[in-house]
Amino acid sequence: MSTFEPPAETLADVVLVDYGLGNLRSATRGLERAGAAVEITDDPESFAAADGVVLPGVGAFREGMENAGPLREALTDHADAGRPLFGICLGMQMLLTSSEEADHEGEGEVTGLDLVPGTNVRFDVDRKVPHMGWNELSVERDHPIVEGVDGEYAYFVHSYYAEPDDPNAVVATADHGVDFPAVVANEAGNVFGTQFHPEKSGETGLRILRNFVEYCAER
Repeated sequence: MSTFEPPAETLADVVLVDYGLGNLRSATRGLERAGAAVEITDDPESFAAADGVVLPGVGAFREGMENAGPLREALTDHADAGRPLFGICLGMQMLLTSSEEADHEGEGEVTGLDLVPGTNVRFDVDRKVPHMGWNELSVERDHPIVEGVDGEYAYFVHSYYAEPDDPNAVVATADHGVDFPAVVANEAGNVFGTQFHPEKSGETGLRILRNFVEYCAER
């Protein structure tokens, strides 16, 4: 039985970006349990009215960036204005500058949002790929998104992981034969992402989502 009690009232208005690759139903349920009123939309004009924006994602980096292409400017403007932007799984990888995935698939270089400078790299061939399952989170530095989750477990499904240019962008790590970033954030702290799926990570994921909603409410 869950020990996580949803708040009695809505804490923040959140936009969940619909660009064709997100786990929208589960993410919506999780965010609502965490206290958010959720609008699922691909209308960039909705971003300005929201307290925070969530960029979900399941799939390939190139497809993600192509689908989200019409929203690139709006997402960048939202982040540059210091407003909360939360990327989940592929959405987190899209916050970076580039990914080896496109090169690996013979598709050439693809440019990410470049909000957390760096690249996404493939796990070494001696690792099981995709990395799938529950892993312990190790919090490396303070950030509101990871409050209360150090040593807890989250659910991952991915073949690539982030390598930010700035080591301080790594907020939390997990292990898959190598310590990799499980949570990253930009220097200002308003743009961040989880490599794992909080909407599939039980109590730990709900804590992450509540942290996000409360962060949005305080901005």
